[in-house]
Amino acid sequence: MLLIRHLVLALTIATYAATSLATPQASGRTLGVSLYNQLKISSAISELEKEAQSGNVESQYYLGEALRKHNRYMTSEAQHWYEAAANNGNIYAMIQLGRSSHDLCQQMKNCPSSEKSPAEWVEKAKDLTFPKANEGDPESLYLMYEVTLDREWLEKSARAGYPLAQYWMAVGERQGRGYFFIPGKREASVRNWLKLSSEGGYPKAMNDHLEILYEEGNMESVRHWLEVAAETGDQEAVSNYGAYISHTPDKVGYPLDIVKGYALFSLLKELDGNGGVREYAEQKIEKIAKKMTPDQIEKSKTVAKEWKDSHPPLSFFPDKLGN
Repeated sequence: MLLIRHLVLALTIATYAATSLATPQASGRTLGVSLYNQLKISSAISELEKEAQSGNVESQYYLGEALRKHNRYMTSEAQHWYEAAANNGNIYAMIQLGRSSHDLCQQMKNCPSSEKSPAEWVEKAKDLTFPKANEGDPESLYLMYEVTLDREWLEKSARAGYPLAQYWMAVGERQGRGYFFIPGKREASVRNWLKLSSEGGYPKAMNDHLEILYEEGNMESVRHWLEVAAETGDQEAVSNYGAYISHTPDKVGYPLDIVKGYALFSLLKELDGNGGVREYAEQKIEKIAKKMTPDQIEKSKTVAKEWKDSHPPLSFFPDKLGN
């Protein structure tokens, strides 16, 4: 049974690795993008500028995102990089430029001039996306939803297997979208979308799926999916996994592994103060260290390095099309 479980885990992780390049959060990952995903916006801007100037289209888009979020409205510099990415075919940049008509800069009456109006950018995004969507491309179907806000496109994308669309189908149904006349059908549908999205490699869906499994008392599946989620680099999953394997507390029945638990929390400290993660990690490290020998603490440094070298960077997985 143990061998079978590890084979299933390996296959799930391999599936994630194979599909994650097709998801918005994982495409074009660079140091600048990784820093952005860790919410280190100031550090990200510095790296993204170098990458964007070298012609990296994803970095051009994320630099626009980082600058807009840092300033809390669309600045001339942010718009410049969105337009650079859009002119290089980046649909996400076109969508954000199309949404600029609702940006805070409108209220401030200082929106930068643009080579196209927001409506024109939306039309360009639609013109480029629709042909692929019409062929059934899962990501293009999702982008058509983002362009039109027509939920029918979202469902088509989800049914075509796009993990992000499956996650948002679950979120929408949980919030009351859709019609379910038979008691329990809504909950079953939410559970199914989260399961499918998890199998497709989307970490936020895994975390939500885990909550359902935990409430059901299915600890074997909880242990499996928490480990898979931690493998993606999701900071919440890594934190929970580190706590449970170090038995601080023991809530899901993992064998005690204080060396690995200590190692994971030492990595989480690198997220600085984002969301209080560093403070939480330091508290956990102090608690775990009381149960460790000096040799175990030293060994944990090697374990931490091995994890960091063999796994994706830690990430909060912010939405690529951020508000």
